[in-house]
Amino acid sequence: MVHVLSSRTLLRPTDPERSRAFYGERLGLAVYREFGTGPERGTVYFLGGGFLEVSGRAEQPPAPGLQLWLQVADAAAAHEELVERGVDVVRPPVREPWGLVEMWIEDPDGVRIVVVEVPADHPLRYRA
Repeated sequence: MVHVLSSRTLLRPTDPERSRAFYGERLGLAVYREFGTGPERGTVYFLGGGFLEVSGRAEQPPAPGLQLWLQVADAAAAHEELVERGVDVVRPPVREPWGLVEMWIEDPDGVRIVVVEVPADHPLRYRA
């Protein structure tokens, strides 16, 4: 087994400045580190237990199968804050049949982001 010390999701946006504005300003993700210079420089954001690196430039948006799952303490509060920041909400928070509260947003390239609240009574809160 490879001993993994750290990991991150790499995102190559079609417009790096627009994506940095989305993740850094609209979502309010904190910066872990930055590297390089110019419009295609890299920015690595804290993403809960991992990292999201926005760097380089792609000719096409990422594949539609790429999605991000972001857990928050309160989906309704996150919804209110994101709307105030100008984020387009694809679907407001809804309690799903599997018990999670999910809200859907998209980044500027159409990457789907599910913002999830795990309610106190959900099995994910308990270990066997």
